[in-house]
Amino acid sequence: MIKQLFKLRVFTFCQEANFGFKKVKLEEKQEHVNQVFHNVANNYDLMNDLMSGGLHRCWKNSFVEELGSLKNGDSSIRVLDVAGGTGDIAFRILEKHKGNNLFNENLKITVLDINQSMLDVGQKRANQLGFQNQIEFVCANAEELPFESNTFDAYTIAFGIRNVPRIPKAIGEAHRVLKQGGKFQCLEFSKVQNPVLSFLNQFYQFNLIPAMGQIVANDRHSYQYLVESIEKFHSQQDLLKIIEDVGFRFAGFKNYMDGVVAVHFGFKL
Repeated sequence: MIKQLFKLRVFTFCQEANFGFKKVKLEEKQEHVNQVFHNVANNYDLMNDLMSGGLHRCWKNSFVEELGSLKNGDSSIRVLDVAGGTGDIAFRILEKHKGNNLFNENLKITVLDINQSMLDVGQKRANQLGFQNQIEFVCANAEELPFESNTFDAYTIAFGIRNVPRIPKAIGEAHRVLKQGGKFQCLEFSKVQNPVLSFLNQFYQFNLIPAMGQIVANDRHSYQYLVESIEKFHSQQDLLKIIEDVGFRFAGFKNYMDGVVAVHFGFKL
C-alpha cells in the first residue's frame, strides 16, 4: 500500500503541462500564468482591441446574448464569471438587464479571478460605472471554487479556460457550484475550420501579436505565450467531450468566424 502511494505521489509530481510551447511542471503552471496576467493587466483592454481589431467586443456581446435572459421568478439570480477579473463579461450582463427589476433587486454577479492585479482593474471599473452593488470580486482558483454546491444559476468563463492547468477539474467545479438547471458557458479561441483562413490566422497571431505586445506594452514574452496557448488548446470536439464527461447535458458549441473562437455550453440536470 505504501509503495502504491509513493508511486502515485511521484507520478503526480512528475506530471507536466503546456505553458505555450514549453513544458512545465503541472503544479508550477499556475504561477507562470499568474505572472503573465500580472504583466498584462494594465494594458489588457487596449491590447484586446488592437489584437482583435475590436472584434473581441462583438464576440463578448454575442456570448452574453447566448446566455439568454436571466429570469427566476421573484428569486435572486446569481452568476459566477470565472477568469473575468477586468469585469468585461459581468458589465455586459448587467448592461443587458439594466433598468429592469432583475437588475435593481435580484441580479448579483461574482467575478472570480486568480490574479489580484486583474481584479483590481475590474473593481476600479465597477466603481466608475456604478455597478459596485451588483458585483463582488473574489480572488480564488477556478479548480477549487470557494462556494457551496448548487449556488449559482449561470457560470461563464471567457478567454480563461485555456490558462487553467487542470481543465477537467475546473469544469467539474463549474458543474458542482451550479444549481439544477444552471447553464455553463465558455468563450475561447478554437480551431479554424477553413485551411486557408487557419493559415492566415496563425500567421497573424505569431507574427503580429507579439510585436504589438512589444511596442504597446513593452512585453513580447507575455503575448508570445498567449498566442502559443491558443495553438496548443483543445479542438471544439475535444473540449465538448470534457464538458460532457464531467456531467453536463444538452452540451454543444457554436463557432464564430469559422472557429476563430467558439462558445461551448451545457446544462446541469
